[in-house]
Amino acid sequence: MTDPIRDLLRAYRDGAVDEDEVLRKVIQKPYEDHLLGRFDHLREARTGVPEVILAEGKDPIAVAEIFLDYQRQNRQLIATRVTPQILSALQDQIDDLHHFETARVLTTQPAPDPEPYRSTVLVVSAGALDRPVAEEAAVTCRLFGNPTERLYDVGVAGIARLITEFSRLDDAGIVIVCAGMDGALPSVIGGLIHQPLIAVPTSVGYGSNLGGIAPLLTMLNACSPGTAVMNIDNGFGAAALATKINQLAQRAATSSLSRAGETDE
Repeated sequence: MTDPIRDLLRAYRDGAVDEDEVLRKVIQKPYEDHLLGRFDHLREARTGVPEVILAEGKDPIAVAEIFLDYQRQNRQLIATRVTPQILSALQDQIDDLHHFETARVLTTQPAPDPEPYRSTVLVVSAGALDRPVAEEAAVTCRLFGNPTERLYDVGVAGIARLITEFSRLDDAGIVIVCAGMDGALPSVIGGLIHQPLIAVPTSVGYGSNLGGIAPLLTMLNACSPGTAVMNIDNGFGAAALATKINQLAQRAATSSLSRAGETDE
């Protein structure tokens, strides 16, 4: 992802902006006013994860306006839970945008190349109906600069499908598991791997699934220790957590290389 602070400092170094502009953007007004509200353009520099629009429930015209603004500036903007109404409002510009239909994600730019020294995030889904949530996690992971792979339809109802994929689980650095119905898959996988596991309950299931509450409670009560649990259908949140875990490893790796270079000198 583009770091606006670094971009601003480079512009100042190159003489493209003056000192007052740097102070204004960093201290006096570290946000942008849009029809949707105030956009925190320093969030990525501060937290490692940029501000992203949760498009569902928002005015389609307002969402379309900010997409056009970011498109004109050649800047990345990401929206999740994109509705047909928002796509309709952007129909004249949609060919110039990047729409991930199953994930319901829309961006102004494609995913960047994966960041160096980050581990692969493996996104796993239990069943076919869990795929939209899994895709939200997978697409967001890639947009945040993580190498990302998918392993779908390996739920506990056909556990043999998972057994043949042990090597892929073992090769991953972080595993995100999306499951509805009884939500048992994260417990199974958590008992097989040493990597961080992020569980995402989905709202897929019959009546007593209670819109995802049943798998949420299963995951919160997982026998496998060390399982992080997201809110129901929150693939985006899982991607954000995976990114922060990867950033820690990335900083450790670059710091180690830096120290090794100093020793060699």
